Amino acid sequence: MRLEELLVYDDIVIQCHDNPDADAIASGFALYEYFLAHDKKPEFIYRGANMISKSNLLMMVTQLEIPIEYAPDFDRVPELLITCDCQIGQRNVTNTDAKTYAVIDHHQPTVNLPELNEVRRSVGSCATVIWDMMRVEDLDVNLNKNLATALYYGLYTDTNKFSELSHPLDRDMIDNLIINKSLITEMSNSNISLEELKITGKAIFDYDYHPENRYLIIHAEPCDPNILGVISDFAMETADVDVCVAYFASQSEIKFSVRSCVKEVHANELASYIADGIGGGGGHLLKAGGTIWPDKITSSISEVIAGRIRSYYDSYVIIYAKDTILDTSLMKLYTKREQRLGTVKLTDVFPSGTLVEIRTLEGDVNVTIADDTYLMIGIEGEIYPIKEEKLVNSYQMTGFVFVKDFEYQPTIRDLATGVTKPVIPYAKTVISPPGTSVIYAAELTMPTKLFTAWDDEKYYSGNPGDIIAVRQDDPHDIYIIKGRLFDQLYKEI
Repeated sequence: MRLEELLVYDDIVIQCHDNPDADAIASGFALYEYFLAHDKKPEFIYRGANMISKSNLLMMVTQLEIPIEYAPDFDRVPELLITCDCQIGQRNVTNTDAKTYAVIDHHQPTVNLPELNEVRRSVGSCATVIWDMMRVEDLDVNLNKNLATALYYGLYTDTNKFSELSHPLDRDMIDNLIINKSLITEMSNSNISLEELKITGKAIFDYDYHPENRYLIIHAEPCDPNILGVISDFAMETADVDVCVAYFASQSEIKFSVRSCVKEVHANELASYIADGIGGGGGHLLKAGGTIWPDKITSSISEVIAGRIRSYYDSYVIIYAKDTILDTSLMKLYTKREQRLGTVKLTDVFPSGTLVEIRTLEGDVNVTIADDTYLMIGIEGEIYPIKEEKLVNSYQMTGFVFVKDFEYQPTIRDLATGVTKPVIPYAKTVISPPGTSVIYAAELTMPTKLFTAWDDEKYYSGNPGDIIAVRQDDPHDIYIIKGRLFDQLYKEI
């Protein structure tokens, strides 16, 4: 759905969920400003039994001049009702009659959606969804600093101070918004009420410690999801604790926060593992979190979380490539098939010596550009740095333009100046001729975490069905190839 599709309506009401949070308020505010800019006269409401009372939200509404109205008794029937950060028919939003409905959200659909909808479960906030929809229509939200600040704060709070970002669009929005930084700081320092301080203290005393893997599980009362971050951050200050999972359960959802201080456990991977098939999770290597939907589980939430964490620790093996030589006696030999891939010489984009951030669907990669530094663009848009010597030894340079569409178009940003450029326009096609890069390879039989020889701080994950490979000419050059890609890339010798 595009926002411009909604401009055929004149009588427009925007409604966020009952007990709105910062993301709901920011999302509704953005829609209000969009329609106002197109000469409409929208209303922005919330309903339910309680008015906004949290000090940071009251400050947000007042300081950013957000025209949200508490309308518990709203009874007229508008031409169009748009619910943002929620879905009409869900338990957390009071039903409002309308002639036509639209939904803009970032949560898992739990009701039948109307024809007019834009629901993106992979992004961190509804504010991100609406920011991107406005960007598609070439609308610059930075023309209204209050709006830009609201959108930033919506994502900031919904992702626990950016620790649970799960999509490059979230990071794109952060980089592009021009905000009132002092107000963000002021609102952040007014985020916990005295009652929530009590919840925090009580939760910390109610912990379950597992010394064999040095992790804590903490059960809290229902609260603002940001409080879970406060709880787990505090718990990580404790000696002999490497990982913490804090959670609360309400009628509509179960929220959890994950923290890790060891390189062998990525918080975002553990969050995804906990929520697999029953919700969603993601974030950073050290800080992450997620949501579990109550109707997706059949036992108590404490049993589900404890069981999944146990299963996670029992499920994988770790390989440190620097210190490992694989037994290749039972592995088969393979060589590369001919492939047409993309490559970018980074000095064509920014000068040598520039520290850049390469943003891809898989995450951000920081690289200092050198004269011999290139990027490879894989068949699914995956991007990784490569040195010129290895590139010319493995591929034929064609000089032809590389053109391909991917789910998310990768970008390169100069970290000193903030200048951002797309990757694909600089890409040239290379061909991997058959017979190069001979490897030993075998299918993984259990989940594996691989610390490569060139990066022993961050592991690469593989699952049964993926391929563990090692170059014939370098026993420490061990890597993992996705199973679905292997037959496209390699053939048996």
